[in-house]
Amino acid sequence: MQLAAYFFWGCSIFLASGYNSFSKSMETMGKKQYQVQHGSCSYTFLLPETDNCRSSTSYVSNAVQRDAPLDYDDSVQRLQLLENIMENNTQWLMKVLNQTTRLELQLLEHSLSTNKLERQISDQTNEITKLQEKNSFLEKRVLEMEDKHTLQLKSIKDEKDQLQVLVARQNSIIEELEKQLVTATVNNSVLQKQQHDLMETVHNLLTMISTPNSKNNFIAKEEQISFKDCAEAFKSGLTTSGIYTLTVPNTVQEKKAYCDMETGGGGWTVIQRREDGSVDFHRTWKEYKMGFGDPAGEYWLGNEFVSQLTNQKRYVLKIHLKDWEGNEAYSLYDHFSLASEEQKYRIYLKGLTGTAGKISSISQPGNDFSTKDADNDKCICKCSQMLTGGWWFDACGPSNLNGMYYPLRQNNNKFNGIKWYYWKGSGYSLKATTMMIRPADF
Repeated sequence: MQLAAYFFWGCSIFLASGYNSFSKSMETMGKKQYQVQHGSCSYTFLLPETDNCRSSTSYVSNAVQRDAPLDYDDSVQRLQLLENIMENNTQWLMKVLNQTTRLELQLLEHSLSTNKLERQISDQTNEITKLQEKNSFLEKRVLEMEDKHTLQLKSIKDEKDQLQVLVARQNSIIEELEKQLVTATVNNSVLQKQQHDLMETVHNLLTMISTPNSKNNFIAKEEQISFKDCAEAFKSGLTTSGIYTLTVPNTVQEKKAYCDMETGGGGWTVIQRREDGSVDFHRTWKEYKMGFGDPAGEYWLGNEFVSQLTNQKRYVLKIHLKDWEGNEAYSLYDHFSLASEEQKYRIYLKGLTGTAGKISSISQPGNDFSTKDADNDKCICKCSQMLTGGWWFDACGPSNLNGMYYPLRQNNNKFNGIKWYYWKGSGYSLKATTMMIRPADF
């Protein structure tokens, strides 16, 4: 008898064993099927029909009966051979089952790995979905912010346009106010001149009716003597403050000046004085060049005389200031001079000391002199016309001792008043000022 066994794995795995090949189909085999369930898989075995085995057995039995004495040993050997074959097939089937079990385990592991991978993919998909949702939210927020910023920019632009219109309007108002200020200044100058003429007349009348021993007569007698400056008069023995006659350097021209013979040892030639607003200081270039006012009161000695005098030798400048509260201060410059008219009477100052500020309120380095008809400052606004008076303005600068005179309770917040920034600030108009010079070797 020839033995063969065939089986099919329910998990789509097909195995075969025996002496015959599996090239024939199940229909042509004519074999009997046996199915075994093992875990999640089933196995089908195909065995030879019993009839064939039965006939073979009969054949063997008959053969044994016919020729028992002769073929018994041969039949026993055949039977032993069949048992061996069956045992081999059984072992082979056990190996197949073991291999199948390993394949099932691998398939299970693969299935678990696949499930794990699917979960990871699902988790990543969820994360991507969340990120997409977050990205969409952020894009929406960005669009909202862009819209908001666009509105803000538009609002700022509108405000800028409104401010530009307002600035233009204010500039127009300022220009109109400047024109009105110039007109008012002219009118004020006329009034100041009339007041000055009246006070001069009163002063002359008082001089005429004074006694022979009066101070005015003493000064009048001293006027007959001419000196180069007040320091020279002081050294000659004239130590009384008053009006003296000075000689313009290198000429025979005479100049009346007030000499301060008391302050700081005396010998001071007063080149400027403000005390009551009686003299209009909003004058022309020529008037500031030659001088104006009354040496007994408010006056300007003259740029030409001071320029020639300070170029003969080294002079010092002392500026004495008074406010409306009774306070006094001074600024002392160790070296002072004025350039020639060709150089616009440029001022030179060095070595500041004093109580009217640690910083010079006359801008340094030196600036040219400006008047209402000669604009030599560094500002397009024409400082002399805007601030009134003649001065070394720079760009309208921190000082102007020749500005408008404002009385008490009207002297605050005046940009065009008599100012000395580093003592009282830019809006305070002073009560009195005196500028005086004397030789540095006095």
